[in-house]
Amino acid sequence: MRRSFALAALAIASATASAEPAVDRFAAARERMVVEQLEARDITDARVLTAMRSVPRHELVPADRRDEAYEDTPVPIGHGQTISQPYIVALMSELAHVGPGDRVLEVGTGLGYQAAVLAACGAEVWTIEIVDALAKRATHDLARLGFDRVHVRSGDGYRGWPEHAPFDSIIVTAAPPSVPAPLLEQLRVGGRLVIPVGEVGAVQSLEVHQRTETGITVERVTLVRFVPMTGEAQHAP
Repeated sequence: MRRSFALAALAIASATASAEPAVDRFAAARERMVVEQLEARDITDARVLTAMRSVPRHELVPADRRDEAYEDTPVPIGHGQTISQPYIVALMSELAHVGPGDRVLEVGTGLGYQAAVLAACGAEVWTIEIVDALAKRATHDLARLGFDRVHVRSGDGYRGWPEHAPFDSIIVTAAPPSVPAPLLEQLRVGGRLVIPVGEVGAVQSLEVHQRTETGITVERVTLVRFVPMTGEAQHAP
């Protein structure tokens, strides 16, 4: 009788332990990132700050780079690509003015971190990645983490994703020499394109292009350095 009781107690204890959430050993680093890298600078959008606090960046970088995930620096992700430093992800998200229910296009998925942040802000995200291996990994990891409002496609993002346009915002995470006209055409009136623009190897300008009733306005925000946008962008006039 005692043996049966002990086995039952052990089974209950095991079930309880397995039901407890795993400890997030990166939680303190993520909070420090938000406080020291974002709030201490000029990021004030409450949705963006909440998203950056909640999205597990360490799950969306290569496994051997996890200890660098919350540092104030880009992280290499292979195939000549990087994931932008947290401040730039937050800045671009804030400049895009993303809110609940918005339809957002991202060009340059990488491993999915920027898309996850946009989704955590309440948007539905369509994201395109030209490196097929990265697109496949992002698809897997975003699904694993429960980001079911992010739709990943492998391919060249120069011409956007017209069947899901118009978009409230478009974010481009690689720098073309000039702004792709098809992306501007896929903005709704009032929509914003956030994009680094400049030649390969040069310092680029982070710009916001907004569609109005009468045309496009341009705001140049700051100087940045992104990997080049490859594919058609390198051959466009």
